[in-house]
Amino acid sequence: MNQHPTIAPPFTPSSAPSRRRFGLDLARPSRRHWLGYLLLAPAVVLIALIIIYPLFVSVDMSFQNVGLVRLGAPRRPFTTINYERLFTSPEFWMACWVTFKLIVVVTIACFVLGVGTGLLVNNKFRGRAIARLFVALPWAVPEIVAVVIFAWIFDSSFGLMNWFFIKLGLVNTTINWFSDPTAAFAAVAVTMVWKGYPFVSIMTLAGLQSIPEDFYNAARVDGANGWQRFINITLPCLMPVLGVTMVLTILWVFRDFSIIYVLTGGGPLKATQTLSIMTYEQAFSFFKMGYASAVGVVTLILCVIASRLMVGRSAESIY
Repeated sequence: MNQHPTIAPPFTPSSAPSRRRFGLDLARPSRRHWLGYLLLAPAVVLIALIIIYPLFVSVDMSFQNVGLVRLGAPRRPFTTINYERLFTSPEFWMACWVTFKLIVVVTIACFVLGVGTGLLVNNKFRGRAIARLFVALPWAVPEIVAVVIFAWIFDSSFGLMNWFFIKLGLVNTTINWFSDPTAAFAAVAVTMVWKGYPFVSIMTLAGLQSIPEDFYNAARVDGANGWQRFINITLPCLMPVLGVTMVLTILWVFRDFSIIYVLTGGGPLKATQTLSIMTYEQAFSFFKMGYASAVGVVTLILCVIASRLMVGRSAESIY
């Protein structure tokens, strides 16, 4: 008995949709956006695990009168005692004042130095590549290394700063940089400016490189001098970049921890204790996790408000 082989039916375009009906055909134009969702899913899950979940835990803990956190411990009752203590604490308002002073001083100094050096290295001169390297060098140095260097520079016994001041005749005796509140604040501010101004310089240089040369050529044809070209062309074109840079610089000063903690530890007499230092001290020195979470939540709210105000102001300047 002869058996004939089974012949598969020919492929027809009309049968393809019936096979793909229950599959995820990412090639179809109506489903191409699913590919974007799939590629973004790992990043979204990672952000939820390392940012959103800890943030939720911190907010929840700020409404509990809890000390040292233990795994599996029952949740404490809801209370607002942490926020009541916080807003009636002179230490909290002192930390807010120190943070505000540090933001104003460091941000202004970083912008003056950063914009100035950015304009300088944008010009063509011999040795410009080396000048750009030295301008960006403090930004490349690890933060802890920079702090150790400045701890030696401001040392009251053999530091370079005291030797320099005495040689110039500005002082007759050595300054105890880390014992005097005003001197300690100045030492922290100088260190943060040295570490932070290269970022402003790099952003300014990037903004300057994006300005078309035709603008300057047209201004020269119209007889504009250097100052007029800077006021009417350079500065307006740099405003979007400077606006974003200012927001990032303020947030960096707001949340910086390592420079202040390694250099002064928040002292003396809490003269350099910012909100970030206060959060760490309450959490890991006094083990008041609920109170420290309340400080962290207030700090987060202040950062969000400052960012919104600065971004809104820069957007108005752009459009």
